[in-house]
Amino acid sequence: MLISTTAIASLLTPISSFSADYKPSPEIIQAQEEFRDNGFGIFIHWGIYSMLGSGEWVLNDPNIYHDEYKNLASGFYPSRFNAAEWVSAIKNAGAKYLCITTRHHDGFSMFGTKASSYNIVDATPFKRDIIKEIAEECNRQGIRLHLYYSQLDWGRPDYNPIGRTGHEPNRDTSGNWQDYLNFMDAQLTELLTEYGPVGAIWYDGMWDRDELPGGLDPELWNLDRQYALIHKLQPSCLVGSNHHMTPFPGEDIQIFERDKPGENEAGLSGQDVSPLPLETCQTMNNSWGYRIRDNEYKSAEELIQYLVGTAGRDANLLLNVGPRPDGTLPPQALERLAAMGEWMQTYAPTVQGVRGGPVGPQQWGVTTRKGKTMYVHVLDNNADVVFVPYSGNKLLAANEFVGKRKVKCTQTPEGLVLTLPESRDSQPDRVVELTFKNEIPGAEK
Repeated sequence: MLISTTAIASLLTPISSFSADYKPSPEIIQAQEEFRDNGFGIFIHWGIYSMLGSGEWVLNDPNIYHDEYKNLASGFYPSRFNAAEWVSAIKNAGAKYLCITTRHHDGFSMFGTKASSYNIVDATPFKRDIIKEIAEECNRQGIRLHLYYSQLDWGRPDYNPIGRTGHEPNRDTSGNWQDYLNFMDAQLTELLTEYGPVGAIWYDGMWDRDELPGGLDPELWNLDRQYALIHKLQPSCLVGSNHHMTPFPGEDIQIFERDKPGENEAGLSGQDVSPLPLETCQTMNNSWGYRIRDNEYKSAEELIQYLVGTAGRDANLLLNVGPRPDGTLPPQALERLAAMGEWMQTYAPTVQGVRGGPVGPQQWGVTTRKGKTMYVHVLDNNADVVFVPYSGNKLLAANEFVGKRKVKCTQTPEGLVLTLPESRDSQPDRVVELTFKNEIPGAEK
């Protein structure tokens, strides 16, 4: 049973709305820089949908009824879940933060919320608060915790009117939209007051109502109140939204789904690139939630190159893993995390704590920068001579990042011509370290 609107409202913290000229606080500015330094995070999509092995959108099938789907909770018992093992695998991969789904579009909460009994503590025999265990382990191991939160719900009657998904026949839409907004405020208050430090709230689902009149209006979604609520409860907590638009006031990072900033191969990232810190979320295989028939995992080399390509576009990579219903991470994912971690032991300084390089992506690869140092990431293993269109700064040294062997470099008025040393081994990324006399500026976004 859902708690009443009155009870939900009693959980809310009185706040004032911010204006359209939102200016981040000093705490947010510092958090933004730390976020950019992190460079690499792991995304976790996990819920009762994993039991069906058909991904996190399975309830969107009009032949699956919410009242029947909810019964999955009574059998959800991830007996092999171990927060320490998860966080250790993520940390060893070189990732600096973890973002986990607290509530996805199916409406099931993976934490012990008081705003609804449809949660992992009250509705399952497992009766353990997954988010709390993950939060405590992240704190122990020094991994920053980010929380995914769905603005869309395929079952609640107060998510009304419904948008372009969740069209179950005879779906109950008798509820009131304001009650739904109050419900979200109540859950966000819980997440930000009972689970320790939260690095970011990662919204998703606003796009669901893009076909309704005013469906994307920030006032309809009460974004001013929610964003101000988040910033008041945790002044260093960043706000990001996967709404596939340019950021609204109050948002502190910009998210791109399945594409690096400036690209739009997946069709979800045509928006302009903002000056905010950037993040690209991508899957290891083709799925977010566990899909038993999806074994099309990208190779470790492809994932390393994707991480590098994202860093070269001045963005973080948030790489997804979909755990099995028993609480384990798939072995294919663990293998790739371990391989990435081995690579990161050597090359992390070239993709973390850096910013995007002074030139845009090239056919041969990308660049990153820190201070007076530029890292040239050659992702094309067949390239033996590369041209870096950067000039106006005196080059002091050109060396391989590993081994520091000198690299032949000719500096011209148009840029730098690098002749790469011969290598017998195929590598996902050959890195050349260039040292200049002056500080290196970034490319314009």
